Amino acid sequence: MNFYDFSAIKMNGENESMADYKGKVVIVVNTASKCGFTPQFEGLEDLYETYKGQGLEILGFPCNQFAGQDPAENATINEFCQLNYGVKFTMFQKIKVNGKEAHPLYQFLKNEAKGTVGSTIKWNFTKFLIDREGNVIERFAPATEPKDMVAAIEKLL
Repeated sequence: MNFYDFSAIKMNGENESMADYKGKVVIVVNTASKCGFTPQFEGLEDLYETYKGQGLEILGFPCNQFAGQDPAENATINEFCQLNYGVKFTMFQKIKVNGKEAHPLYQFLKNEAKGTVGSTIKWNFTKFLIDREGNVIERFAPATEPKDMVAAIEKLL
């Protein structure tokens, strides 16, 4: 299995196959609206605007599993991201990233790139970098600022 074998529901309710991102470099990130790392939305959007013309896509997955930091409904989360951070990259509906109910995409990502606490997601804004062939290349910790991912991204573009 690889990244392209999965799908998820976008904020508008449409099912999106990850196969739609074949040939792109992708960052997958679990987000939260009320987290100390929430300002990373700005850095992620900057990356997206800078590199989308070269084939970068960013996929945001809201999650409320860490200290209840994204309790709102999907529409409210989506509005928050757009109004406060100008997010234009693709946002998906809220999912779980840990536990038995973890989204299958996240089960895959965690298995492919383990972090400091094994295969679990430690906190909001854990970022996975996927190459143009759907391989998980690197996992970045929540504290890693988006701008600190530039070298790794540029290597794949």
